[in-house]
Amino acid sequence: MKLELIATATFGLEAVVKREIQALGYKILQSENGKITFLGDERAIVKSNLWLRCADRVLLKMGEFTALTFEELFQQVKGISWEELIPPDGKFTVTGSSVKSTLHSVPSCQSITKKAIATRLSECYGIAQLPETGAEYTVKVTLLKDRVTVTVDTSGTGLHKRGYRTSDVTAPIKETLAAAMVQLTFWKEGRLLVDPCCGSGTIPIEAALIGRNIAPGLSREFASEGWELIPEKLWKEERKAAYQAIRYDADIRIQASDIDRKAVEAAKANAEEAGVDDCIRFRVLDIAKLEPGEETNGIIITNPPYGARIGDETAIAAIYKSLKRYMAQNPGWSLFLITTDKETENRIMGRPADRRRKLYNGRLEVCYYQFHGKKEVKHEIGD
Repeated sequence: MKLELIATATFGLEAVVKREIQALGYKILQSENGKITFLGDERAIVKSNLWLRCADRVLLKMGEFTALTFEELFQQVKGISWEELIPPDGKFTVTGSSVKSTLHSVPSCQSITKKAIATRLSECYGIAQLPETGAEYTVKVTLLKDRVTVTVDTSGTGLHKRGYRTSDVTAPIKETLAAAMVQLTFWKEGRLLVDPCCGSGTIPIEAALIGRNIAPGLSREFASEGWELIPEKLWKEERKAAYQAIRYDADIRIQASDIDRKAVEAAKANAEEAGVDDCIRFRVLDIAKLEPGEETNGIIITNPPYGARIGDETAIAAIYKSLKRYMAQNPGWSLFLITTDKETENRIMGRPADRRRKLYNGRLEVCYYQFHGKKEVKHEIGD
């Protein structure tokens, strides 16, 4: 069955999510702020939930139309073939949002949508009272400038919940954002990656998952696993294929450190739960003592403390001073850093970033600064 699916994304990560969907082999229909619409089938629901690293959720698009009155909303929702998705005992709840629309009462829109779906299913199944004791279907009615989009959430808990975070620290970065930070660099197998402010280890763990080609959703469950639409064998097949795709022999070189011993202990526990503790070297280390060893072109990817998030200005200034020293002494290294600090370029590098990208860490607007190291000049014999 051909299905329209929507991968929602944090603002600024749409291009990353789009590339991930294309890598899975699915056709992009539309790319907008916060969401990528693509064409797939039942298997696409399974694969996208298992493999998308940077998307927030995967939604099944049921319909899209214009509605200026509640009667129009009712009739249009009722006209959707809900019986093709929701069985007689299906439990369905409705959430909603309305922005710049004539129908601005979200509770009313939710109530009418619920009634329209129930009416359709009651007529199709010949049941006056639907039991709603079976699998769950979370319907969302979204109104934007009188345009209504009706979707059903296939993911359940947000995709950033990988299942490995057993220990936490203050203000952790979301797994989806950490994965995007890694994918927006040129880090690859065999190259050293360092996070000197690792906290609970999200960035190095996500990098290890990428390096080993471990599907981020492999160790969790999804709302659509109980749906009749998707045969159980599809989930078994795709999970088996995901396990077979893991590259246990990949040359993953990652070092993660933090001045906080409890943070490092939490990071180790999380990495062990994720199954990547054997390819990350964790240390309790003051960033001022960070050294490159024999590495001349490593990569630092980090989410250091910043004023609006955590830490005091003195400690933050010390971190910046250490990074500035390190980058000056190791010009072949590259630095990728996310922060709210708008003076980062001057405070650390004394020059504009090679690239910058506006992102959001939770509700905080941040900038992802990318400073590329100098390329090594290889001299030929006789030069």
